[in-house]
Amino acid sequence: MFKTLFRIVAAFVLGLIVSFALIFGVEIASNILHPFPSDFTGTAEENCMHVARYPNWILVGVVAAWGLTAAVGTWIAGRVGNIYSSAALAILLIAGVVMNISMLPYPVWFKFVISISVPIMALVGAKVASQRSNSLSDPNQKESAGLAG
Repeated sequence: MFKTLFRIVAAFVLGLIVSFALIFGVEIASNILHPFPSDFTGTAEENCMHVARYPNWILVGVVAAWGLTAAVGTWIAGRVGNIYSSAALAILLIAGVVMNISMLPYPVWFKFVISISVPIMALVGAKVASQRSNSLSDPNQKESAGLAG
């Protein structure tokens, strides 16, 4: 029981670390492609103005990158742990998206698309992880995959 709980939590943390690393990468790329002005001081108003000026092509890339992040993070959490690890991470990532789009002045299309794509890709990651886990637990699948021992 303790070992299972530890594995679920460890899988969630690993998926979270990978997701944060990927999100950090998205933020770095975004800053390279659409840098802050030289007189940027970090106020909330300046942040909102900066986000409002994002070119649409960068936002399309952000949607794709966040979707990929959700899929990879939940896949890792589900592969190492189980569906509970994936679900917990998916909920956290979706909450992060909701907070982000509610606080910053993104275009309506972006808010709509990212609100749909991140949950869908999180489900895809969790589903792929659970299918892989289920197929390896089937002895017939192990033989056909060359894993019989």
